[in-house]
This record gives sequence, C-alpha cells and structure tokens, in this order.
Amino acid sequence: MIEKDIKGKIQKALNELGIQAETISLEHPADLSHGDYSTNVALAYAKQAGKNPRALAEELIPRLNLDMEVEIAGPGFINFRLPNTFFAEAVAEISKKGKDWGKNDILSGKKVMVEYTQPNPFKPFHIGHLMSNAIGESISRIVEFSGAKTIRANYQGDIGPHVAKAMWAIMKKGVPQSTAENTTTVITAANFIGECYVEGSTAYEEDPVAKEEIDAINKKIYEGTDSEINKIYEWGRRTTLLAFEIIYQTLGTKFDYYFFESEMAPIGTKIVKENMPKVFEESDGAIVFKAERYDPKLHTRVFINSKGLPTYETKEVGLTVTKFEKENPDISIITTAIEQAEYMKVVEKAVSLIHPEYSARMKHVTHGMMRFATGKMSSRKGNVVTGESLLRDVQEVVQEKMTERDFSEEERKKIAAQVGVAALKYSILKQALGGDIIYDFEKSISFEGDSGPYLQYACVRAHAVLEKAKKEGLKSNTTLPENWMATDIEKYLYRFPETVSRAYQDLEPHHIATYLIELASLFNSFYAQHQIVNKDDVSSPYKLALTEAYLATMKNGLHLLGIQVPEKM
Repeated sequence: MIEKDIKGKIQKALNELGIQAETISLEHPADLSHGDYSTNVALAYAKQAGKNPRALAEELIPRLNLDMEVEIAGPGFINFRLPNTFFAEAVAEISKKGKDWGKNDILSGKKVMVEYTQPNPFKPFHIGHLMSNAIGESISRIVEFSGAKTIRANYQGDIGPHVAKAMWAIMKKGVPQSTAENTTTVITAANFIGECYVEGSTAYEEDPVAKEEIDAINKKIYEGTDSEINKIYEWGRRTTLLAFEIIYQTLGTKFDYYFFESEMAPIGTKIVKENMPKVFEESDGAIVFKAERYDPKLHTRVFINSKGLPTYETKEVGLTVTKFEKENPDISIITTAIEQAEYMKVVEKAVSLIHPEYSARMKHVTHGMMRFATGKMSSRKGNVVTGESLLRDVQEVVQEKMTERDFSEEERKKIAAQVGVAALKYSILKQALGGDIIYDFEKSISFEGDSGPYLQYACVRAHAVLEKAKKEGLKSNTTLPENWMATDIEKYLYRFPETVSRAYQDLEPHHIATYLIELASLFNSFYAQHQIVNKDDVSSPYKLALTEAYLATMKNGLHLLGIQVPEKM
C-alpha cells in the first residue's frame, strides 16, 4: 500500500537526520484540495531535532525520494499529492479484483467465531436483537474480508424464568390447534407466545400465587419430568425458533452454530463445581465468584443460586469453554448490549483463571439501545415495537412509496424487503458502537441524505449509466486520457482497503458506512459535472471505468454492512 511506502520513507529520512521516531502519523486531509496524505512529523520531532518545524520539514522533503508532489503547509505539516497515474492504476486494480477489491490478509490462516443476535425462545425478537444482528453480521463479513475463516454463532436462552412465565400463560390459554408450519402460522403462533410471556411476566410481579406456580413450572422444565409441560415446551421452543429463522432469512444471516442455555447449563455447572474452591466458593447456600479479589473494578456474582440452579454466568462459562473446545478459534468475538459489559467482565475473569490460554483470544463488542426520534414506542398497528414489527413496518412503508412505480407485485415486495433492511441496518451501523441510537423512521427510508436507501440508489444510478453505455456500444478502458486531471472520486476510491482494515482493527462498521456516504456524494457530484456516456468524448471510456470502479467499491462496502443492492429502485 502507498501509505506503507510513504511512512517507510519518512522513517528513513528522519533516521538519516539522527531523529529517533517511535510513530509516524500519516492521515488524509479533511479537504481533498489539501492533498492526499499529510504528516505532522516535522512538528512532532522538531524539538528533538533542535529546529523549528518548517525548517525540519524543508530538510526532510529532499530526502523522501517520492514520485509525487510534496509541499509544506501551515506551521510545518507536509502534504503529499499522488500522481494521476497512481489513481488510474487504482481504477485498473479495482476493475481487476472486482468482488475481492478491499480485501486484506490481516487474519489470513486465522479462525474467528462471532457470536451475535441471541434472541430467547418464548420471548419476542426485540429491537436489541435487531441491533446485535446488524452489528454481528457486519463484523463477521469484515472479518471474512480480512482473510479469516469466520464462524457465525447464536446463543439462545431456551430455559429459565422467562420460559416458565410464557409457559404459565400458554397452559392456561391452551396451545393453538393449527399444526401447519408455514410463514403465516409460525409468525401468528410466535406472536401468541410473546403475548403469553408478557402476561406471565405481569402475573409473576403482581400475583403471589402465580409467582409460586411459575417457579414450580421453571423447576419442572429443568428437571424434564412432566410429560405435559415437556410437550408444550417443545412446541413453544420449536415455534419461536422457526419464527427467528424467518427473520434471519430477511436479514441475510445464516448461522453455523446454535448454542442453547439448556445445553450450556449442565456443562457450566460441572465446570464451576470442579473449580471449587480454587475459583468459586460457597456463600449463604449459593456458589459465587468474588471477582474483586483479582480486579478491584469487578464485583461478586452468583453462579449457582441457593436453589441449586445455574445462573446466566454459569451458562456463559459453559458456552465459552464449549466454543473453544468445538472450534478452538484464534479469536472469539461476542456482541451484547452495553448493560451486560460489567457482567461479562466477571465471566471472562473467571474463565481466564480456569483457562488462561483463552484470555487474550476473547473480545467483547457492546452496543447501546435504540430510541425513537418521535419518542413513541409503538408500531404502526399500536403494538409495542419489536424488532420483527419494526422490520415489517419499514418494509410496508417502502412498498407504499413504490405504488406509483412500474413494478410487478413480486418485484415490489423484493425491493421493499431489500430497501427496508438497508434502512434499518444503516441506521444502526452508521454510528460508533457503545452509544444509544436515535432512530428516525422517515429519515431512514429517505432516498436522499444519510440513509441506506440513498446508498442503494447511488448504486442503481451508476448501474443505469453502465447499461446505457452498453446499449450505445461504448466500452470502458482504464487507460488514462491525455491531460486528464484526477477527480475527487478517484482520490477517494483507493482509500477503501484502508477503511476496511481500520473497521476490523477497531471492530467498528461505522468506518465503512461513513466512507460509503462520502463516496456516494462524490460520485453524484461527478455525475452532475461530467457527461459519462458520450461517443464523441475520448475520455468517456475512462469515465466508464471509473464508474465501474465506483460501483464495485460501493457494492463491496454495502456487502460488509449486510446490505444488498437492488437491480432497480
């Protein structure tokens, strides 16, 4: 990469002047007119050299031996302007690599497991699951693009108090009679189970008799000794898992592993008991881990309660060990809501004491909550917003907006699904992780501005240009036209691999989202200023090659965000 070459020559020039440089800062100026790269090394090492920054910069420039324009700016910044030939070569490289453009080998030969989504059977698929899925799927794709074998994992709570609460209400109402398993009946049944969970949760908090009954059901589910409860449990578990699969298909996710709390509970319990009193200890009839003994920032948590039942923490221990035993990943990445950050630190500390070799291989990515710009927390139909209902609402509104377009019903549904998913995913991924997301429904589905549909439309527009050229018999060519001056879009395209690399290093998909919005804006300006398809223009073949390079970059970037590009909109 050109960045590496420039850094290396700066380092060499500093060494020749007797300056020991620990780090070389090389950045892209915010304003493209200021050059393609800029460094502050003259300011950073002026004191060590015993010179003012501009004087040091003047000594450095002749020693760089770079085939490009180099100039001093301001108090001593050094700006680099890449030659036109460099950009033409980048366009040719993009054309050659196609779907591989932007890939790197940071994780070559590595195996990475990414765990995300984590919805619980017997409960609705809520907005937090939608966020976790968007983030986890994007990170999975970025990891793949960085050369790793990527394993997608989903951990689901199919046992515990929430299941008993739903079961309590289902047992009172009765299981729906329909046994057919098509999309409509599965979603209807899953919604019924979700309503039962809400009813059971309310009863548990307000009715002492119901609380006692639900606790008894919970114990029987763990024991698996009641045939009636087992039958209803299997129906509810299967139904909600099928409903989740319908959502995953819409979102474009396919998991390699499904881990369940019911399976992890006995594994985790065994591990906890085997590591007493070395790691865990008894306290008031429960088994706890006093994490603050190892790190004052951590705290004590219960791993097996006084009733002898494993807590979430114990199941997490079982899950972590199981993942490493099954696949032995070089890196294990987990995405969760930020409120689970402290709890996960305690679990990770406990695991590190049992298996020190896992410690450096575990990474935890957190996200905030989704809030609504309107302040309303209900769907279009007046129900509480779930991830599934929000996804459906967005698709329905997009479809309504398309009624005036000349599409078949099948095309309309397909495009609405792709645009709806893009609207939601981009709204989630465009912001840095960790903070809450303010979701604006109308802005998210806009074809203008900072939105997923805007990026899709920017691709469709470029595709239409290329189709027009094809009809007129014009072909692209990466040969640089005579007297061609590099455009802003060329000065941005070559940065895509750097952006992908940074997105992996930081585990932050928003770097890619930000890059794509800027790239789309630059192409729209290029489109407005240049007639791309023109048989009488000798530069038209190169403009077409540039358009192809742009489209390939956009498609690869959107792929990393988990967003599909419709053929037309």
